[in-house]
Amino acid sequence: MEFLWEIAGWAGTVAVLTGYLAVSMNWIGPGRIFHALNILGACGLIANGIYHHAWPSIATNLGWFLIGTVAILRGRTAISRPRITVDAPPVRFPGVSDTREPGVARNDSYPCDIGGGRVNEQ
Repeated sequence: MEFLWEIAGWAGTVAVLTGYLAVSMNWIGPGRIFHALNILGACGLIANGIYHHAWPSIATNLGWFLIGTVAILRGRTAISRPRITVDAPPVRFPGVSDTREPGVARNDSYPCDIGGGRVNEQ
């Protein structure tokens, strides 16, 4: 029976560290998958802590579990706000060749506004 509690603790550790690594490396965002890994990891570590009477670990992981749960619940009920995007004119510098990607439309109606609002045409 002790072996099962040890497996729960190590599985919890792997889940929490995997979530942290994935977010830190930008493999995933801090969304549902991240919080689910934290919740599952906390459950395994709480089970292991109860078996070993490790009360500080239990308290920490209970907090970790509650934070993850609240984050997932708030994510479900959050009102998605429309994103406001601004199409900024491209900046062109005098004497610098155009480095835009091929196939991108060129818009020459917006000259660079550096040093008084005019580009010195030579």
